[in-house]
Amino acid sequence: MVHVFCSRLGQKGFSPVPEPATPVGKGAVTMTNTTHGRYAFSPITERPDFSWPEGRRLAIYLGMNVECFDFGGGLGAELAPGGPQPDVLNYAWRDYGNRVGVWRMLELFDRLRLPCTALVNSNLYAEAPGVIEAFRARGDEIAGHGRTNAERQGTLPEAEEAALIAEATRLLTAQEGTAPKGWLGPWISQSTLTPDLLHEAGYDYLLDWCHDDQPVWMATRTGRILSVPYPQELNDIPQIVGRKREAAEFADMIIDAFEVMLEESSRRPLVLGIALHGYLMGQPHRLRHLERALGHLVTHSDERVWWTTAGAINDHYRGLKL
Repeated sequence: MVHVFCSRLGQKGFSPVPEPATPVGKGAVTMTNTTHGRYAFSPITERPDFSWPEGRRLAIYLGMNVECFDFGGGLGAELAPGGPQPDVLNYAWRDYGNRVGVWRMLELFDRLRLPCTALVNSNLYAEAPGVIEAFRARGDEIAGHGRTNAERQGTLPEAEEAALIAEATRLLTAQEGTAPKGWLGPWISQSTLTPDLLHEAGYDYLLDWCHDDQPVWMATRTGRILSVPYPQELNDIPQIVGRKREAAEFADMIIDAFEVMLEESSRRPLVLGIALHGYLMGQPHRLRHLERALGHLVTHSDERVWWTTAGAINDHYRGLKL
């Protein structure tokens, strides 16, 4: 079992205070790193073995980011450098994702019979009615993703961050009839208290810590929360917006990762997540490459592969006796 520890977690959560420097010689000090206290180091090669349901070894899920943005301000990815606000070029490009791109992608998921986890900004119920409901109709998991991607939660004081989580959770629960199990912060934004606040708000798992290919238990000030692997490499935002790669190369990356991880899964169980956005992969010139990549994965899936959701990964892992 991966042991967790929280020796530096107090009633107010972890406070990042560096260890004092230790003199080594005249004019010299050693530097020790600040640690988070959420989980202990554990090489993936030295953990107990387990399997996913029916003895499967590679769990694959699609993380579909369903987001909205502020017109005239706030954060947002850019197609091109924006001018003064209102930045119509970039706002309208992002809005295309909810009006067109997401529907094109849902049609693809339907053709390939693939489930997904919808990572939902709660403001979207009002701003783009019908979008989240389409995921619900497919039986997809609905997970929390803040109120809007125009803001970061990790910069807020504790009370304001807790209020943001509570507001988004209340709306998702009211709309879906059940509370979300999982959370991805807008822009992968966390404060030093976010795992504590999510656990206290009733969340089972979070996706922000992209540090492993297996689930990892994380300590909080009142218990523990599960970190389910979420991709930062197989993620269209860092690759297409950040690194300026295009869809053909991104599709090749998905295929390459699948083939490497499928072979490796004979030695250890793994999670392969693929993070997508409607305004990126829902563009027609990119969708054909996404279809090529996902089609390859589906065609080459066998009894070792479990197509699933982040929530189902959480549920299965929690039931293991490791």
